[in-house]
Amino acid sequence: MSTAETGRRAETVDTEAGPARITWLPAENAKNARLVLAVSHGAGGGIETRDLRALAAALPAHGVTVALVEQPWRVAGKKLAPAPKTLDTGWRGLWPALTAAGLPVVAGGRSAGARVACRTAAELGAHAVLALSFPLHPPGKPEKSRKDELLGSGVPTLVVQGGNDPFGRPAEFPPGEYEITEVPYGDHGFAVPKRSGLTEGQAMEILTTAVAAWLSTLV
Repeated sequence: MSTAETGRRAETVDTEAGPARITWLPAENAKNARLVLAVSHGAGGGIETRDLRALAAALPAHGVTVALVEQPWRVAGKKLAPAPKTLDTGWRGLWPALTAAGLPVVAGGRSAGARVACRTAAELGAHAVLALSFPLHPPGKPEKSRKDELLGSGVPTLVVQGGNDPFGRPAEFPPGEYEITEVPYGDHGFAVPKRSGLTEGQAMEILTTAVAAWLSTLV
């Protein structure tokens, strides 16, 4: 068991949208922790997704404390996410707990969680944004672009996107002041088909290596 898993703890935080939960996985050497990466889930799942689990396992060895954030609707056991405004309210309510250690906080999330991080980053003083599987548009509807949310983050931003994500393939993303890393053949959940020649472990290594390298440039 890793040091991060040993030190894993859950914290419930009251927000105006209801109680939320943070699962903390501390940097392996707490005295040398460089920053906090706070990442939330999407609209269709929780913090058990392969990308969030991979980051939580890999990053504490790099001096990063990982905070896995569960929005109030997930804590309440609801199956459907509320409106974006309510998601933002929940995230704002969590922010003081995320910054309590006095470390720079990188706001992150996958899918709907990535949108929340982008929308609120400048307002909350996030150090940067990690956008996993950013839903650039609904599947099959590229005309309904959410690029303004991404381009408006106002802080250094890394997008990690599956090569076959129906919510926006890497080539569809607009030019802008952000970085993008592709997980080849990955879908919206970064699953890769057998014919790709990539295993899930290899796909997650691409993701975690890219994120760790990017985080190392921030502080």
